[in-house]
Amino acid sequence: MKSKIHELFQNNRNLVSKNRILIVALTLISTLAFSQTDKRLKGIEKQFNSVLESTKAAGFAVAIVEGDKIIYAKGFGYSDYENKVPANANTLFAIGSSTKAFTSALLGLLREDEKLSFNDSPRKYIPKLEFYNDEMNSQIIIKDLMRHSTGLPRHDGAWYFFPSHNKDSMVAKLKYHEPFTGVRQKWYYNNFGFLTQGVITEKITGKTWEENIEDEFFKPLGMNRSKTMIEGMKSSSNAAFGYTLDADRNIEKTDYYDIAGMSPAGSINSSVNDMSKWLITWINNGKYKNEQIIPEAYVKEAMSSQMVVAGATPNKELPNVHFANYGYGWFLHSYKGHYLVEHGGNIDGFSASVGFYPSDSLGIVVLANQNGSAVPRLIRNIAADHMLKVKKTEWAKKHKEDTEKALKAQKEVKEDSELSNVKNTRPSHTRLEYTGSYLHEGYGEFNVFVKNDSLFSELNGDKQYLNHFHYDTFEFLDVKDGKVDTTAIGRSLKITFSAYESGDIDYGRVTAEPTVDAIAFKRTPNTIDVDAKTLEQYVGKYNLAGTEIKAYIKDENVLYVFVPGQPEYALIPTSEHKFNFKTLEGFKIEFIETDSKINEVKFIQPNGTFVAKRKSED
Repeated sequence: MKSKIHELFQNNRNLVSKNRILIVALTLISTLAFSQTDKRLKGIEKQFNSVLESTKAAGFAVAIVEGDKIIYAKGFGYSDYENKVPANANTLFAIGSSTKAFTSALLGLLREDEKLSFNDSPRKYIPKLEFYNDEMNSQIIIKDLMRHSTGLPRHDGAWYFFPSHNKDSMVAKLKYHEPFTGVRQKWYYNNFGFLTQGVITEKITGKTWEENIEDEFFKPLGMNRSKTMIEGMKSSSNAAFGYTLDADRNIEKTDYYDIAGMSPAGSINSSVNDMSKWLITWINNGKYKNEQIIPEAYVKEAMSSQMVVAGATPNKELPNVHFANYGYGWFLHSYKGHYLVEHGGNIDGFSASVGFYPSDSLGIVVLANQNGSAVPRLIRNIAADHMLKVKKTEWAKKHKEDTEKALKAQKEVKEDSELSNVKNTRPSHTRLEYTGSYLHEGYGEFNVFVKNDSLFSELNGDKQYLNHFHYDTFEFLDVKDGKVDTTAIGRSLKITFSAYESGDIDYGRVTAEPTVDAIAFKRTPNTIDVDAKTLEQYVGKYNLAGTEIKAYIKDENVLYVFVPGQPEYALIPTSEHKFNFKTLEGFKIEFIETDSKINEVKFIQPNGTFVAKRKSED
């Protein structure tokens, strides 16, 4: 497959080169038109390029708006690093959680039309919606979803590792998501709250969230290149690929991540030119070209404090940060004495910052194709320093120095560190006994299997090697191109297995959400197919301390056992001669073969193991 892709790139290289010349020419023309007309931006591109160099980013694009005009828009670096295709102001990037302001704004429109109140329960519009407990069911209101005050932690593993395109099935997971505090007690970021908002808009309008975003915002704003789904990104002629830095800080390409049904929390892909129109709308109290796109009352409410994120006073490191609050889909804080409304975004291979300074009629959007990148923040701050006429900070230099210090400290820690595992321990079970499917209703299901005498699992199509850490704890290590990523040993997500009293593995517990107990995935053993002829060898009567137990077949080749005074039990075959009770957890049966004949059966249960001998046939 890779050789075919490589060949395709080679065949199209000439065409790409010709297009690149045109793209560069157009980019230069647009940049000259913007940058030469505003003296405040003098010298800014040198700093932008310094950030590109110090962060080792593949590329980024930035746009600055003032009032109702775009005064600067340009791409830096590459949208396609391998083929050296330049990024420009029309290049599509994933904006991640910067999507959230769009989703909450849809609710602002619905409130304006008197189709909902932010004080309504979300269950009024999604009747099947249930939360973890009665307090949450009775107290959570729509406003809590918009400002992250439900009491829920992130539980991001539930959508990232177990995605679905069915939004309703994703919302159904909330019933099993444990809160870490009470409703409205603390602010805590939660993507599921924004998914739920999106579903509310769908129930009220009868249209998908994606259709609502396009009809209410993309079309009236002329955001013609913006897409709500990853397919639009993939089919675009000018879209960035995502990149990350490997362990040696080399630029490495990543696959696009399909956020699927969680789209209201972060699926939009856009360009800085398109996003500039979004910012102009917010700067102008919801208006774009004299048309009221977002209700003015909602705009003012959304960019004002609805929940305290963190309580702190300015300090030496952050002398100009006077508060840290949250509105509706926007973070609120100060930058060098200026009110800043902003939201970042991060998804595989991409980072973003979309922000505006309402008192200054200034907006800045930065989109980068680097994973978990500092680029958006650094570029935004550099642009703000120039536009706000405040004392300039050498952000690129500061970041380079901070990065060098961090890498040095990391190296020292790595050299002195030792794995925190308990040495010379062994698992309590054979590898085969850990295999099976593991399910948590609020997250999803994954399988553990043996291949080449090693344990593996698979999550969302990605294979992981289960590396023994200590005792019955293993760690998930990614498998890339058939090789295990050993650089993550000791730092990866871990799973700890537990067992019934009878010895069978019952749960795999994963510390996926640090604010609550480990997420317990219930194990179901793998089953094997056993034909009727094979099952016949187990049929008969067995004597257990004077009690006659019967084994027989019914219901299309299902083996049953019957103990007097109890219901009949269906058995599930798990391996040769071994069965689990279908309805009793921790109970299993093993038939013992001697001289090519089944002569005994072991009943293995929490209170002990009991052996029954086969009765001779009269």
